[in-house]
Amino acid sequence: MNQVTDLLDWTDLPAFLPETEKLLAWLRGRSFEVLQSIWNCNDKIALLNYDRLQAMDLQAQLTPAVLAYEGLQYQHMAPQVMEYSQLDWLQAHLRILSGFYGLLRPLDGIVPYRLEMQARLPGFESETLYDFWGRRLYDALAAEERDVILNLASKEYSRCITRYADSAGPRVITCVFGQLTDGKVREKGTFAKMARGDMVRFLAAHNVQDAAGAKDYQGLGYCFREDLSDEETYVFIK
Repeated sequence: MNQVTDLLDWTDLPAFLPETEKLLAWLRGRSFEVLQSIWNCNDKIALLNYDRLQAMDLQAQLTPAVLAYEGLQYQHMAPQVMEYSQLDWLQAHLRILSGFYGLLRPLDGIVPYRLEMQARLPGFESETLYDFWGRRLYDALAAEERDVILNLASKEYSRCITRYADSAGPRVITCVFGQLTDGKVREKGTFAKMARGDMVRFLAAHNVQDAAGAKDYQGLGYCFREDLSDEETYVFIK
């Protein structure tokens, strides 16, 4: 994660900050060995994040969420070089799922952390983050009164939303970026991550206001396939 405090101002604190504070307090009470197991990382990364945890202030030296992450999705979204109109589109339309913060708007101020959504928390009030967040994240999205949620998250994260989706709420459309192999659509993790970020950049650059506009995406060699898609899945083939 990046800490960038001078490129773009953050505008709000995360909506679920009280829940984040609860997670932070519990994590601080764990030993280095327990935390390393939760983080599932090597000694160097564990030490970095252990030190971060002890000094963490959730309301100081904040970075806008969309600039804080540096995974492949965000590299291909490239928000740091977007025009202000595109950043406005992100703030209005993009929501980021986080194991630590729950649900983030792009300009919410956050600090660097390590906590994957699929992490298990032995001894916490909920053994998994899926149980801890429950349906709150889906309900928060549904409360925005949108007709459609375009799902560009990995399965590990989108599970927080899709497991609660029903006919009474917004329709969830999952984007699949794959290749046809023996007549079956197969996703390759690295390319799919790149395409998810590139798709967000496309939507922002073209000020797309409805889910159908996503079908026009042709980045990174992908093309929408109507014959492989349905009301719940948009399939893009490379």
